[in-house]
Amino acid sequence: MQQVKSAEHIHVSPYVYFVVSAIFHYLGPAFAVLLFAHVGVLGVAWLRIASAALIFAAWRRPWRAFLGGSWRRRRLLMALGVTLGLMNACFYLAIARLPLGTVGAIEFLGEIALAALGARTRRNALALALAIGGGALLADVRLGGEPLGFVFAFANAALFMLYVVLGHRIAQDGGSAGIDRLGAAMLFALCAITPLGLGEALPAFTSAQLVLAGVGVGVCSSVIPYVTDQLAMAQLPRATFALLLSLLPAVATIIGAVVLLQIPAPAEIAGIALIMIGVAAHQESAA
Repeated sequence: MQQVKSAEHIHVSPYVYFVVSAIFHYLGPAFAVLLFAHVGVLGVAWLRIASAALIFAAWRRPWRAFLGGSWRRRRLLMALGVTLGLMNACFYLAIARLPLGTVGAIEFLGEIALAALGARTRRNALALALAIGGGALLADVRLGGEPLGFVFAFANAALFMLYVVLGHRIAQDGGSAGIDRLGAAMLFALCAITPLGLGEALPAFTSAQLVLAGVGVGVCSSVIPYVTDQLAMAQLPRATFALLLSLLPAVATIIGAVVLLQIPAPAEIAGIALIMIGVAAHQESAA
């Protein structure tokens, strides 16, 4: 009996949750790129969010979290939902034009503003500088890419930074409450993306394989990473989580190479190394 009780209270490190989130954050989009040949870019984004919203609806019944909250909490969930919808649209429009690793690097650059707010020691300032250098090096490699792709990539970076801020607010209570609120926000994300992507998604419904592929992208991109984000955010300070996000360009580059055969140049590898060193040098404050 005592063994069962202890098993139920096994503590999972927030860093484990983060690693799972980081992998699936780009594994799903890598599969989405393969779908672009059959479904429009915004159509794939719609399939991703729609499948995630339906899964959350069946799993968590998130409307209870929305209806049971204050009007201030409801506004927060609506804002997070719109942010998720627009962020996913911009992200997919960017990766349709630029390598996944480049978009990941630009996405990271938006987070550095959050990490800077928590850098209160010389060691953390050094870690931050290394991460900035690595991210800038990764982005600089691809400056000759399509200009419109960079517009969408930087818009995605700004929205991703807003997602981290709003995501931490709904994760404050920890446990399942944050996941329920995330599910409610995903319903609003579906409302935001539907006018943009439903038309492009309709051709997918002529093929069961395309629909299943879209659902797989949704699970890998919007269910697993966002749930593990909530579990990590509930235990980590926002500045620590923001700096850990500097791992994302490295993960994006590796997944881009393995799944999409987007082989990184030597300068990109150097950027990944700088980011990894910066994250390793980071020290969480006692507070």
